[in-house]
Amino acid sequence: MTDYRVSARRIDSHGSLAVAKEAEIVLDTDLAGRSDAMNPVELLLSALAACMLKGIERVTPLLQFQLQGAEVYLEGIRQDVPPKLTLIRYRIEVDSDETDARLDLLHRNVLKYGTISNTLSAAVPLEGSLIRKV
Repeated sequence: MTDYRVSARRIDSHGSLAVAKEAEIVLDTDLAGRSDAMNPVELLLSALAACMLKGIERVTPLLQFQLQGAEVYLEGIRQDVPPKLTLIRYRIEVDSDETDARLDLLHRNVLKYGTISNTLSAAVPLEGSLIRKV
């Protein structure tokens, strides 16, 4: 079993700081918002994107899958009362000459073995696709 640790502290009324290992991320905790930091929903979506990209890095050698690059695009749909995400849409674009069947295999593996994607999909519907970059 693996455990993860993050600490966060309020800097002032405009922001906070999260720390994990030797990394720091400025958090948008300003009620008015700020453009130079991610808010909590953006951080959650970023965690999902990182999970998907790390999953690609993990499974491509196992599948002997050839790719030159990958990008993830995410959209979270939020309801106001009670405040929560009701849907997360994603699109994974890979730069690859692999067949459509192999793209589908990569997509299934990325979702199946992703810690964040498995955790989130238990709480909110995830809709999306993995496609060849045009």
